[in-house]
Amino acid sequence: MKFWMRLTTIALIMGILLTGTTGCSSAGGHNYEMAAMPNMPMTVQQAPVRVQEAYQFAVANPEIAQAIPCYCGCGAMGHTSNYSCFVADEAEDGSLSYDEHALGCGICVDIAQDTMRLLDEGKSVEEIFADVNGRYARFGPPTPLEG
Repeated sequence: MKFWMRLTTIALIMGILLTGTTGCSSAGGHNYEMAAMPNMPMTVQQAPVRVQEAYQFAVANPEIAQAIPCYCGCGAMGHTSNYSCFVADEAEDGSLSYDEHALGCGICVDIAQDTMRLLDEGKSVEEIFADVNGRYARFGPPTPLEG
């Protein structure tokens, strides 16, 4: 049994070293990928942990974050999902331009944190969408999701 635990630990460490992402957050023990903090802009690195985690989550899980709307009113700024609150653009080479909107918007961060929590609870993206809609619709219209 100890052999398998050691082997699993070695494999996890190698995955972290090779990909720059972790299967869990340093603060929350999440079961999904989180982008590496050293790759984030300094403004994100200096933000509160909740904000850092939201950025890490959105960057590492764009397919999920793009399926969840935001209700802070940022649709008027051209945002199309909760992902847009964190990432402004992705270049053809895969490099990201970050949106600093979520650095000062608690609703954006709360939606990302709720998405993370609900994923940890085993909820589907559809269930998360419904939960977020029910919880945040009172704040304003949702961002117009693409697709």
